[in-house]
Amino acid sequence: MEAKPKYKRVLLKISGEALAGEKHTGLDFKVISDVSRAVGRCAALGVQVGVVIGGGNFWRGVKDGEGKIERTRADHMGMLATAMNCLAVADVMGQQGIDVRVQTAIEMKPIAEPYIRLRAMHHLEKGRVVLFGCGTGSPFFSTDTAAVLRAAEIGADAILLAKNIDGVYSADPRLDENAVKYDAITYDEVLRQHLAVMDSTATSLSMDNDIPVIVFALKDPENIVRAVMGEKVGTVVTK
Repeated sequence: MEAKPKYKRVLLKISGEALAGEKHTGLDFKVISDVSRAVGRCAALGVQVGVVIGGGNFWRGVKDGEGKIERTRADHMGMLATAMNCLAVADVMGQQGIDVRVQTAIEMKPIAEPYIRLRAMHHLEKGRVVLFGCGTGSPFFSTDTAAVLRAAEIGADAILLAKNIDGVYSADPRLDENAVKYDAITYDEVLRQHLAVMDSTATSLSMDNDIPVIVFALKDPENIVRAVMGEKVGTVVTK
């Protein structure tokens, strides 16, 4: 008997940096193609997939603004970067035959639908992949927070947090050779230990809405499919 997906509806969060691949900036279309193919496989399995994409491959508000640009405007620039990424991913998905829609939290009607929750859910129920751009639409909130917010709004069963690291560690494994990887951890522990999973706002919002977060490496895009199927991958963060 063929295995069935563990989750019916998921929110996939992809960092902008991950889309840049080894270049660390701009877009790596091999990475985007592989990620799109994995998302398409999930959709073919009947899983409803919403995707929030960061913008760090083009612009990181506070960091890149260097104090020379007012924070709100710097964050708005970051939101535009996420929209650019959404359009690129949508185009690649379309070329692969995936039915996809882009919705943005800031209206830009000539190129994307405005974010409307019920319309997004209708798309998902029709089997379309929905890419959510422009974060929350408000400054001072990360795209991780946007991912949790959208997950809560659409009633996602889980948040798939695809990062450049293969799970949650007790310390940065790139800096500390004694860092220990967790197979599972609670939101409280993440907050108490100040672990770099998501920012504290996003983590608290996940905890308040009891949405499990699965943290894994995007280096192997098949991890997206494995996570959806309930296979052991990365770190699971729950209450």
